[in-house]
Amino acid sequence: MAHGQTSGGRELARVEQALLARWPESRLEPSLTRISALVDLLGSPQRAMPVIQVTGTNGKTTTARMIDELLRGFGLRVGRFTSPHLTTMRERIVLDGKPISAARFVEVFDDIAPYVQLVDAGSDVPMSFFEVVVGMAYAAFAEAPVDVAVIEVGMGGTWDATNVADARVAVVTPVALDHAEYLGPDVATIATEKAGIIKAGAPDDVVPDGSPDGGVVAVLAHQPAGALEALVRRAIEVDATVAREGTEFAVLERRVAVGGQQLRLQGLAGEYPEVYLPLFGAHQAQNAAVALAAVEAFLGAGAATGPIDPDVVRSAFGAVRSPGRLERVRSSPAVLVDAAHNPAGMAATVAAVRESFDFTRLVGVVGCVVGKDVTGMLSELEELCAELVVTQNSSPRAMPADELGALAVDVFGADRVSVHPRLFDALESAMELAEAGPDDALGGSGVLVTGSVITAGEARTLLSGGSA
Repeated sequence: MAHGQTSGGRELARVEQALLARWPESRLEPSLTRISALVDLLGSPQRAMPVIQVTGTNGKTTTARMIDELLRGFGLRVGRFTSPHLTTMRERIVLDGKPISAARFVEVFDDIAPYVQLVDAGSDVPMSFFEVVVGMAYAAFAEAPVDVAVIEVGMGGTWDATNVADARVAVVTPVALDHAEYLGPDVATIATEKAGIIKAGAPDDVVPDGSPDGGVVAVLAHQPAGALEALVRRAIEVDATVAREGTEFAVLERRVAVGGQQLRLQGLAGEYPEVYLPLFGAHQAQNAAVALAAVEAFLGAGAATGPIDPDVVRSAFGAVRSPGRLERVRSSPAVLVDAAHNPAGMAATVAAVRESFDFTRLVGVVGCVVGKDVTGMLSELEELCAELVVTQNSSPRAMPADELGALAVDVFGADRVSVHPRLFDALESAMELAEAGPDDALGGSGVLVTGSVITAGEARTLLSGGSA
């Protein structure tokens, strides 16, 4: 048994190293040529099931998790693809609510590897890490098979590798400035790129039972004005039905509750009261409303049909987990881990901490990657955190701790910033600083670890060792 486990571990490590040897997600040659060639060789697995596709700037992964949970509540077998991962690559490819096994991950990679080599041989640019994992996901979902695939876009929309599928429901979470070097300098341009997942109809063979006409539905979270215009314009061009937050669906009411919040949601098909969501912040309530509308649209529910089963909705939302999203991974002192990696995401995190926690003193631990608006994120944190511990994660794109520290000093002042390049040391220092703060029985001190998905994932592993 021990030998088999060791052998399985070696096989998984072999596949992970082969994937990591390819272009990373941060290096792009925007094109669907290579992934299209791969799925053609594989027999178009992305057309074997209907697809709900999720793009946007913030909230994509959590919204995809919520959609997955709801669909499984209605008895459907679901495949879910998200990125990036927190702990293991296997998290990206989920069947029946769980990451595929190590053995299956290896098997799928080995199955498609000869076809990947053929694509590489015919292209000036080899397939990237992300493109190959997308190919693996579609192949795994087709072979399972699944009733529906929930697919999170990696970056953008039009030329993202996931976009070889034609989504039956196209979901756009809030658009903000991020990845400007690839997506554009303003939200209108970025939204135009993301709108590429809204297409002119899904193939007849992947339209779910109960759909009124087989048309595509675009489910749009509340957006900045320029972004909304771009998204609606695209929907009109391809004759897609539009469902907008604040018009066709909404969060009607939300109250802070122990461990999360209590919601009253307006869906496309009716009202859903007393929905408990074990996640913090207004942004998570918004994600819930978007996910509910997406599932209603997929199931063909609307005002004429009435609400989908509210007990199933309540049960599904009550079971939602979103690791690394304002997740409490330790007590005494409390340590929260959050994957915010741009100013809009950080603003949502700060608002959620203020609303849901009673810290009298909070110490921040921040590790970022290059190319992000780091000063914008630090500015959001400045009033929330009494002190800041600057560190760096293990990514090749990690911003050096000293460089990040210099930016932090500009925002926080030198007396509130310390630098520890090793994340373990930074966590230890932050917890000591928190414990040294004033003891207040009504709130107390805590630690917030944030700045990058990678930082959040590595902190989770160090502090809890739990899988996502």
